[in-house]
Amino acid sequence: MYKRLAPLVAIGLLSGCSTVNHQELHQNTLTAIEQSEQRIENRLTNLDLQLSNQTDYIDSLESEIIVLTEKLEALENQQMDGSDSADQSKPLPAIIAVPSISSPVVLGSVEKVEIDMLNRSFDARVDTGAVTSSLNAVDVQAFERDGKQWVKFHLVDDKAKQQEKRWIEAPVVRHVKIRQSTSDKMERRAVIELWIRVGKIHEKAQFTLADRSQMTHPILLGREFIKDIALVDVSQQYILSSNK
Repeated sequence: MYKRLAPLVAIGLLSGCSTVNHQELHQNTLTAIEQSEQRIENRLTNLDLQLSNQTDYIDSLESEIIVLTEKLEALENQQMDGSDSADQSKPLPAIIAVPSISSPVVLGSVEKVEIDMLNRSFDARVDTGAVTSSLNAVDVQAFERDGKQWVKFHLVDDKAKQQEKRWIEAPVVRHVKIRQSTSDKMERRAVIELWIRVGKIHEKAQFTLADRSQMTHPILLGREFIKDIALVDVSQQYILSSNK
């Protein structure tokens, strides 16, 4: 009797093992598919972001071309209107002397940016190729205040390394994910708002907190700050501020 049952038991055990292996293989396949879909979705998101940034950059270039074309036409008209004037010895200015109130100002490729909270200025790189502005934030610490997420950090540059550091505290506006050029991993960074002054421009700007210690300038001003208020002349520096 037992001899007859032994083959049936063996077949049952093998069938059970086969079922377990099949379920495990099925689960592993589903997990691999989900991971692949997530990678594809991340890549599509990055491509959409890059396309959006490129579109914004093209729009800003088109706006600059329109403004420069209008200035050129105005300059040509000024030359034609002044051709019959008595005094022709003085050269005409390269830029219209009194622009309209709505006309954007001109920034150099490097400007002095004063942080209201610190009451001191830093060198800033003006870059139309970057979407957001960023700060060289070190010693970044996150904390809560009144139920909201805040950060505090130090903003330093080579000139201020020997000076006393002062904390900057600000609420977190949002977070962004940045892909490093040397890695495929996404880094999550906080974005804050600060009041800054560049020449006569006094605006609240959003900054991504980043480690810019390897960069020449501790502050970068991107298109979000420049848009609608300024043009950039990359051939000049410190147009609105003196290099002190």
